[in-house]
Amino acid sequence: MEMRKKKLPIGIENFEKLRSEDFYYIDKTGLIRELLNNWGEVNLFTRPRRFGKTLNMSTLEHFFSLNGDKRIFEGLDISKETALCEEYMGKYPVISVSLKGIDARSYETAYQMAVQVIMEAAAKFYFLLDSEKLNEHDKAVYQKLLDDNMNEGTLGSSLRRLSGMLEKHYGTKVIVLIDEYDVPLAKAHANGYYDQMISLIRSLLGEVLKTNNSLKLAVLTGCLRISKESIFTGLNNLKVLTIADERFDEYFGFTDKEVKDLLEYYGAMDHYEEVKRWYDGYQFGNAEVYCPWDVLNHCDRIRSEPHAQPENYWINTSSNDAVKRFIEESANAVTRREIENVEKIFTEYLRKTISIRDTAVKTDMKENFYHGILLGILGVKTRWGLFFNREMGEGYADILAEPDTGNMGIIIEVKYAHDGNLDGACKEALKQIEYTKYEDDLEDDGVENILKYGIACCKKRCKVMLAKK
Repeated sequence: MEMRKKKLPIGIENFEKLRSEDFYYIDKTGLIRELLNNWGEVNLFTRPRRFGKTLNMSTLEHFFSLNGDKRIFEGLDISKETALCEEYMGKYPVISVSLKGIDARSYETAYQMAVQVIMEAAAKFYFLLDSEKLNEHDKAVYQKLLDDNMNEGTLGSSLRRLSGMLEKHYGTKVIVLIDEYDVPLAKAHANGYYDQMISLIRSLLGEVLKTNNSLKLAVLTGCLRISKESIFTGLNNLKVLTIADERFDEYFGFTDKEVKDLLEYYGAMDHYEEVKRWYDGYQFGNAEVYCPWDVLNHCDRIRSEPHAQPENYWINTSSNDAVKRFIEESANAVTRREIENVEKIFTEYLRKTISIRDTAVKTDMKENFYHGILLGILGVKTRWGLFFNREMGEGYADILAEPDTGNMGIIIEVKYAHDGNLDGACKEALKQIEYTKYEDDLEDDGVENILKYGIACCKKRCKVMLAKK
């Protein structure tokens, strides 16, 4: 009889629960070491959805928190760092909020949801009402943070004030964790109240992150950098760690070795090639990573149905409607060969979601960055076969899409135009497609209608060319 295996942690975002209830855990606590060895005062991690951001935030919360249970870190990477653990573990009051749930049709409702988030965060420190370190005025302010009729001024200054009271009470600076800071903005954008929401989020984050003497360290996560009227203007203590950054590259997503170990543990090593083919292909910094959500779901599935076909689990959970809409449009334009349209849509998307700083990455990494975006865009078409850097003909196709409309293939080669010459880079991309004979493989598969696109990007501009038949 085989030993009972640990449970697969699908959708488990609470580190303590994961550790205390016998779930399989892929050790990402090295993130704490890296953060403490070279931290900015405010650190923003941008990663795609479903790459373990929330679990990592929960890990940080449990590590720093004064009333955290230290045993859940026993035997993990970070526990070997005795000096760091001595200095930081269990030593700080932690304010942890997630803005993920602020998802509403109207600003009024979204505002009410934000109030609930703040009330919940404040209510964790109810003992402040009895604190001998706080005066009556402080307590009256704290009381306001528990009132669901709080006005925008109170809400905007809430996290800063809460951290001030905690510092007074404990005599130690505070750690602030804000998960999915950009969700309310994406929702507001989709529902037409972006301007109101950006000013609310800007005051909430601005006060706690910029003018806050009680802050020890803050970590934020989000999917995208919202560049428009940046929330972070004037925030000179901010360190942005995008997918192009080599630091922290392997702490979000699973590495190849981690995936092998996982499959081995569950006796599913014979599925390694298909898992690699389907779910590998994200490049963060120097690490090639897999999407954890897909790997865990697929592993779970093949344990009960060994012959189950892989699928895009990730896309079915992503509630990113703006992206979905964009993709529906662009995917249709791609298959209908409407160059101007593809170009317009892609440029529009780049303009909305990328800040130039995000694109200022190492030269050979730039194309990866745009890949990631394009892949995300095409991936929403659930029934499309999508391959990334797939070996074909005599080279690697950047992106190969096989739409579900039968008998069609799309080959996309992405180039970064370093000199700003988008035309030249597009031609270069098309030349590469010809030279590497990508279409031979498609023709072998019986695909008759093949579209070849060269896409050139430079900062927020892009140009698209279609190879002539």
